[in-house]
Formats: sequence, structure tokens, C-alpha cells
Amino acid sequence: MQKIDNYNFKGKKVIVRVDFNVPLNKETGEVSDDTRIRGALPTIKKIIEDGGAAILMSHMGRPKQNPDPKFSLKQIIPAIEKYTGAGSIQFAEDCANADAQAAALKNGQILLLENLRFYAEEEGKPRGIEKDDPAYEDAKKALKAKQAEFAKKLASYADVYVNDAFGTAHRKHASTAVIADSFDESHKMFGFLINKELEAMDKVLNEARAPFTAIMGGAKVSDKINVINNLLDRVQNLIIGGGMTYTFIKALGGKIGSSLCEEDKLDLAKEILEKAKQKGVKVILPVDAVNADKFDANANTNVSKVNETPDGWMGLDIADESIKTFEDIIVNSKTVIWNGPMGVFEMDKFAKGTSAIAHAVAKATANGAFTLIGGGDSVAAINKNKLADKVSYVSTGGGAMLEYMEGKQLPGIVAIRG
Repeated sequence: MQKIDNYNFKGKKVIVRVDFNVPLNKETGEVSDDTRIRGALPTIKKIIEDGGAAILMSHMGRPKQNPDPKFSLKQIIPAIEKYTGAGSIQFAEDCANADAQAAALKNGQILLLENLRFYAEEEGKPRGIEKDDPAYEDAKKALKAKQAEFAKKLASYADVYVNDAFGTAHRKHASTAVIADSFDESHKMFGFLINKELEAMDKVLNEARAPFTAIMGGAKVSDKINVINNLLDRVQNLIIGGGMTYTFIKALGGKIGSSLCEEDKLDLAKEILEKAKQKGVKVILPVDAVNADKFDANANTNVSKVNETPDGWMGLDIADESIKTFEDIIVNSKTVIWNGPMGVFEMDKFAKGTSAIAHAVAKATANGAFTLIGGGDSVAAINKNKLADKVSYVSTGGGAMLEYMEGKQLPGIVAIRG
């Protein structure tokens, strides 16, 4: 497999799949979180400094038409220019018809293609037709052939393909997987960001030092079941928080008030607990919680035992006793993976537990642990508490990270690594 580290891009046109699906300020249209742009910089700079030309392609949002100004990548050009130092960024208004601009691109220059998802061919999903429609499958088959042509068109712009968008590596899209078929092994590779992602996850999956603690939060057990099952063969401690807590608590016979609960997953929760017991994994559930009388930032609150939630109240954060227990386990771990918040982190009143975990993970890192953070809210908590440089690795791919942790083969990775 070709490695970006020792490849010389001099005189080459390089098409790079980046993940510039960044949040924008609704009022100003400016990029409000440039983490993903900064993450792609090492790869872009390597190409430019070698004397090559970079053609950047990405998606943004879920546009339903072509074009859709609300999802135009043109909005993020100032943010890219700010960091690359390569002068003005050229822009192709139509990603599928950028032949002339790509051909005219000179060494040291950067061309940004318009949103790939303006074309249904990128995702390979028919638009304007529901999945349960009898015609859906025929439409999907027809689109698959168009997807291959779309990928070939993108490939025709360049000599080399680099995939540096880990956040989309779990999707078999034209730009993340299909395009790789147009390049031989010596002309396709991962960028620095994907290499770092894989290195971090492989370290957790294959080289973890004990005690290894997994912290799983978020709303639903069903979202995390596969990764939990895979990690049960590796971890010593499994900390569970967030809304999924209450599915476990109810499965154990606890009283959960009006807290979130997946009623159809109670048996599954019991199975996880039994499997963990058989494998000698300690499952740590919250013991107390901050409850609210409604799902609102200004709700009335109280604190109760997590299995004694009053009727009409819902648990929206872990409370002090749980925080202390979780912190003690985390700071004494040698490997930590964290995915998912401990509560409704977007409301300040219910963010204490998640922030406390963020600081505990940072402290574990200072104590010599390898710590991996993934998932939107976990990453947001790390960033909000200004701890990104205090943990070992912050993943850019929530869904992709989870699927990799489940042991799945990601199309975007297989397309290059085999």
C-alpha cells in the first residue's frame, strides 16, 4: 500500500477527499468550528510543498437539489485560505464539470470542487422516491451505474487519489470508495488524518494496556450495542451514562419516571450485563441523577437515586456520587475510549456530568493513559472544556469510528488498504 509520507507529489494533480462538512454560523455564514479543516491541513500542505496541485472534494449537509446555495462549499473558502497559506483558492461551481479548471491548475495551486452531494450519484441513493416504493430498487440499480461514471469523472481530474475523510469512510460513496477503482495501488493512498485515525483505533483495539475502560453514553442502547459487544472482549470496565442508562435501570427493575427508555431493548440490556459478567467485565451504571420535570433548559430539577426517579421526572444528567465513582475508575485506567455524553450536554444545567468526565479523561492522559475520544457530543465536551490537547486523540469520525470499533470493514478503508 502506498504511503503518503514517502510519496513525492511534484508535478502531480492530486484529488483529495476531505471532510469539510463543517458547521456554519446561521447569521454570518462563517465556519463556526474549523476542526475538520485544520485536520486536513497536513495532507494539503504536503501536496503543495512537494510541488503538486490539490483538488479538494467534499460534501456538506444533505442537499436535495442541485444546486442548493445553503449547502455550497463556496462559503468555506475564506476558512481554507486562512490556514493553507497557498493564496486564493480556486472554485469549481460544478464538481462534475470541472475538466477545464482541473487541467489548467498549476503546481502549488488548490481547486475546491462544489458539494459532491449536489449529485445523487455521490451517495448512490435515489431522490424523490421512498424506500418502500416498488420502483426504489430499480432506481437504485440504475443510479449505481451512474455512480461509477460520476466517480470516473472525478478521477479524470487527477493523477493521484488521496482519501483523508475518515468521517465518511464507512460509506460506499463515489468519492470515498468507488473512485479508488480508477487508480492503481501506487497512485492511491490515505492522507495523514486517516492514518492517525487508524493508528489510534488500532492501538485501542489491539494494543490496549489494562485497565482498559470504555465510556459509552448517548441516548440509545441500540446505537451502541455492536461496539459494546466488541469491546466486551477487550475492556475491564464499561461505564454507561446518558439516556441509555435508563434502559438498563428498568431492565434491572428500577423506577425511571418519564426518563428515556427503549422498551423493546430491555432483554438486550440484560444480555449485555450477563455477557459482561461472564467475561469478567465490570459494568458501572450511574447511582444518582439530576432529574428535570420537562425536557427544557429552564426545567425544575431535583436529585435522586437513578433507580428511584420520581413519577413525572426524567433523568438528564449524572449527579455527584456517580461523577465521583466514574472519575475514580477513569483516572486509574491505562486505556480509555469515550463515546457519548453523560447527559443532555447541550443544556448547561445538565452538562456537569459530561464536563466532569472530560476532565477525568484528561487527568488519565496526564497519568500516562492512552485516551481516544469520538462522537459529536464527546468531542464537543472536550473542545468546550479546552482539553483537546490534553487527551491522546480526538477522532473526527463518529459513525465511522463506531463501525470500525464494531469490527466492520469500512468501504473507504478497504478501497485503499484492501
